[in-house]
Amino acid sequence: MKASAKDLRYRTKEIIAALDRGEEVLLTYRGEEKAKMVPVTKKTMKKEDGEENSLFGIWSEYEMVENVDAYLDRLRGGRFGSR
Repeated sequence: MKASAKDLRYRTKEIIAALDRGEEVLLTYRGEEKAKMVPVTKKTMKKEDGEENSLFGIWSEYEMVENVDAYLDRLRGGRFGSR
């Protein structure tokens, strides 16, 4: 499916329905292709190896953080409540 930036603004529900059907949506702006939206599959939404809130990238070797949730709670200083 092709959709313009204007379609994205005014026909968002229809575009999301197309994504739900598994279609890819090509986003155009002034006739020029700008982006491609692809539906998210359940597989890409799952966390790997059953790890919950694991660190990744440069943070994966950061030894000071053993529990991500506890670390975020300390950083936030109670502003958002505890989990």
